[in-house]
This record gives sequence, C-alpha cells and structure tokens, in this order.
Amino acid sequence: MSLSTIIREALQALVRNRIRSLLTMLGIVMGVGSFICVVAVGHAGSSRVEDQLSKVGDNLIWVEAGSRAVNGVRIGSRGTRTLVVGDVQAVLDQVPGVKSATPNVDGHIQVVYGNLNWGTQYRGVSPEFFEIRKWEFRLGGNFTQDDVERNAPVCVLGQTVATSLFGDDDPLGKTINIQAVPFKVIGVLQARGFSATGADQDDFVVMPITTAQKRITGQEWLDDIFFSAASREEIPEVTRQIIGVMRERHHLRAGDLDDFNIRTPEELIRAQLAAANVFTLLLGSAASLSLLVGGIGIMNIMLVSVTERTREIGIRLAVGATEQDIQMQFLSEAMVMSLIGGALGVLAGVLGSFLLQNTLHWEMQLSAQIMAIAGLFSAGVGIFFGYYPARKAAQLDPIEGLRYE
Repeated sequence: MSLSTIIREALQALVRNRIRSLLTMLGIVMGVGSFICVVAVGHAGSSRVEDQLSKVGDNLIWVEAGSRAVNGVRIGSRGTRTLVVGDVQAVLDQVPGVKSATPNVDGHIQVVYGNLNWGTQYRGVSPEFFEIRKWEFRLGGNFTQDDVERNAPVCVLGQTVATSLFGDDDPLGKTINIQAVPFKVIGVLQARGFSATGADQDDFVVMPITTAQKRITGQEWLDDIFFSAASREEIPEVTRQIIGVMRERHHLRAGDLDDFNIRTPEELIRAQLAAANVFTLLLGSAASLSLLVGGIGIMNIMLVSVTERTREIGIRLAVGATEQDIQMQFLSEAMVMSLIGGALGVLAGVLGSFLLQNTLHWEMQLSAQIMAIAGLFSAGVGIFFGYYPARKAAQLDPIEGLRYE
C-alpha cells in the first residue's frame, strides 16, 4: 500500500469521527499556542536585557569614589576625594588591557536659555566618554582634546534637555547659561529613554572635564573614572590590575579598605540575561507539558479507535494487508491529527501574542524558529504517543478480528 493511500485513508477515518478528532486536536492546539505565547514573552524580556547590555558601554569598568569613615561609621559612596585625574593616566600607562579611559565629575545644575530653564545633571568628561559609553550623536558632534586643554565653554545635550529648552528648534550653535557661564551647544545625543530603574538616561549636559572642574565645581577630585577594556574576556584580569594600581597610588596598606568602588555593569546585566533565559526555559517547559497532555489524549483516542475498528482491521489483514500497512495507517492518523493541531496551534499562538500585546500591552517577540520547533514537537508527540496504539492494531489476530462484533 502506498504512502499516499495510507494518508488518504487516515484523513477519511478522521473525517468520519470529526468531533472526536477536533476535541483530540484541541489539546495540541492549546499546547502549541501557549508554548509560543510564553516563549514570545520570555524572548522579549531577554531582548530588553540584551539591549541594556549593548548600551552599557564598551567593555566598561567603572571606578567610583568610595565611602569614607566618620567616627568609625562609613559614609556612602563618593565620600572620598582621593580619585584624581592622575589615576586615569597611571592606569593607562600600567595596565595594558585598558583601551581607553575618561575621568568624570557630575552633579545637579540649572540650565537657562532665554526665558526657559531646566534642572538637570551635568557631566564633565574627556572626549573618549562617548565611545566608551557607546553614545551616538543625533546632531552635531563631540568636543575635542583641544577644548579640554582650553577649558572651552562648549557642551553636548541629552535629548530631554534639548527638547525641554528648544522644542523642535535646532539647538546647534545656540548659547545656554550654566551657573552664569555661557556655553555653546555643539551636539545633541541620540535618545536612549528610561533605564531599567526608571531613570531618564537623556536628562544631562556633557562638557569637557576641565570646564566642569574650573568653571562649574571648583573641585580637583573626580567622582568616577570609566575604563574600557580591550576585550570582554580581559575584564576580570584588567579589573584586578586596576585595583592594584589604584591601591598603590592611594598608599593603601594590606588590610586597608579600598577608598574607591569598582564595578563591571556588564557582569550584572549578563547575570540578568542568564536569569531571563532560565525563566524563559522554565516557562517554555511548563507550557510544553500541555503538549504532553495532548499527546496522551491522542493515545487514548487511538486506543479507543483500535477497539472500535477491530473487525475492519481483521478484514484488512484477511484480504492481504500487512502488519506494517495497519501500523502505518494508525500511526499516520495520529501524526495527521498532531500536524493539523500543531498548525492550528501556531496560528493560535500568533493571534494570542498579538492579542496580549494589544490588550495587556505586554512586550512580545515572535520567532519563526520557535514556531517551527513547536510545530515539529507537536508532530513528534503524535508519532510518540500514536506508536503504541498503531503497534497494538498491527499485532491483532485476523481471526479474532473477524469474529469481533
């Protein structure tokens, strides 16, 4: 018997019992649909974390001024004044795995343009800051090392500041006042929106480090230093070497606590990404259980079908059908049910994802690969759970089949 004949007869058998077949396929439809929806939610979460990872910086290592002790009590971060520009050059000279670095001072300021003003944060940095933090320009460009050496009153605006002061107008070349000092706007950064903690990442003004220190703060110490490692693999070793250089420069003896904090935000975000992937795997595994339930339903219905069609099986065997033909017929019925159920489940998963996205405003990320895996898994479920009933039908004694009423 040819494969096309077997499949045709399988379809005819399913159509004869269409209600039972549809109810059996419903378990597969729900399993595949829920699997696709759950994985779409998980992938969207992982993508958000990966997006944060891409924006955190170029192999970023962040050194922050540490806490200080007052009467035996340690005060919070940035309490010390030991972090200086000389530390930046010392690390660049002594740690070969560091590609670039920028000092940083920051704080709150009021920015004035015409009769408008805006309270925001300032950052005093070197030109390398934008490359290290992977920040692109929407308008204009960066200040230069010559601007740093001249304490030039130039600045780059975050998108929130630019919109608040200039609206839809072009801010390039305009002059804003910061603490009564006129600054020329030379660039506007691409918007990044809100961070995972809810902070507006575009609400700040960037200026040369020397300009901030000599015209705004009057301080010689730094709040932070941002380093960029040459590669992601070198971050742990580079971090260890930076700690050694900083402790030596700050004359810290063995047993003394660091007067700085060192962080690698990429490690934290990668841990979040790993957690998101595990969460997606757990949700997908839970959703796939409904596929197994659907497979058990297929096996139960096929066993009932074998019992109901005992006489038919006996007649087929009596007129020359082989055990392989009978087995293939029942196995194809199970596989056809699971394939149709899988296709309908993929459709249900896509529609369900769009429905959740539009009604509950959940972020969903559909993947053709996941839909293909779900479809193939449903076919595998049909073959796995349909094999036993098909085998039982094939091993039926034709004499007993002909006697069955």
